[in-house]
Amino acid sequence: MTQAPTPTADTVRRLVSSLIKEGTTRGATTAGPEVRPVAEGGEHSTWWVGARHVLRLAPDREAALRQRRELRLRDLVRPHLPVAVPTSVAHGEWAPGLTYTLDTKVPGGTAEEHDVSAVGEADLAGLLTGLREVPARQAETLGVPRTAPRSLEALRRAAVRAAERLASADEFDPVRLHQLTPQAAVQLAAQPGTAVLVHHDLRGEHLVVSADGRVRGILDWTDAAVGDPAEDIAGLAVAVGSPAAVRAATLAGYAARPCLRGLWLARCDTVVRLAGHLAGHDAGPLPLLRLQLRRAWEAILLERVTEFRDEDTDEEF
Repeated sequence: MTQAPTPTADTVRRLVSSLIKEGTTRGATTAGPEVRPVAEGGEHSTWWVGARHVLRLAPDREAALRQRRELRLRDLVRPHLPVAVPTSVAHGEWAPGLTYTLDTKVPGGTAEEHDVSAVGEADLAGLLTGLREVPARQAETLGVPRTAPRSLEALRRAAVRAAERLASADEFDPVRLHQLTPQAAVQLAAQPGTAVLVHHDLRGEHLVVSADGRVRGILDWTDAAVGDPAEDIAGLAVAVGSPAAVRAATLAGYAARPCLRGLWLARCDTVVRLAGHLAGHDAGPLPLLRLQLRRAWEAILLERVTEFRDEDTDEEF
């Protein structure tokens, strides 16, 4: 199998020079825009192009397939969302079978740089509401996969084992996981017929947040799927904290069950990831993994669930 090429700064400059035509001064061509790699990780090789664009290069054919799908999906979701979705000003192949997209930069920082305000939580509620309104079947015709909901009980068991490893490293008190009993994990299973379009990767670096705390845009739609809405609630819990995530989901019309399910998906995930890093299996930055765990374990008012009266949305607390 031929190994995919690795993009370099020269590769990016040559591509950018063919896409962005700079003006001339007294007959001399001005220098092209500055290109520099984006610090955050991700499956694409991502570069800032000047102050107004970002270039993403698919590193392999699977990523190229997902990027082509993303371009179509962004056009589908854009009319339904109150926040910006990047617009591609050019796209094609940077190497045989490997795609690129040159997108306009959505102004703002990330959720790792700016706190989300109360009004920003309303923006997140609008995001969750809009995703629910996107026709799922239409998304699937674009190639968006349908994914089965994860087993919270299986994840709970993995988190219990991971918590013991974290306890030996003085990173986490495993007693905290006793709040999620096996019975509660079963009660918080995803309900039939609730699948919607989910972004499925609502990390802090994918939320564009302005200095005043408003959420201005959502980046990187390559992992989108038709599936469990609790996955996006979980993503927000890790990105902006559990109280803000649950408030946004509640504003979006989600009842307590999916909110609690998202909360515990996030909590179990962060325990497993941090333990994986300490065991050498997760390459994520340790300070970020610790911060994400703290965010997911922030207390919320809905935590004292005692039982569910039926299989719909009528819960007791």
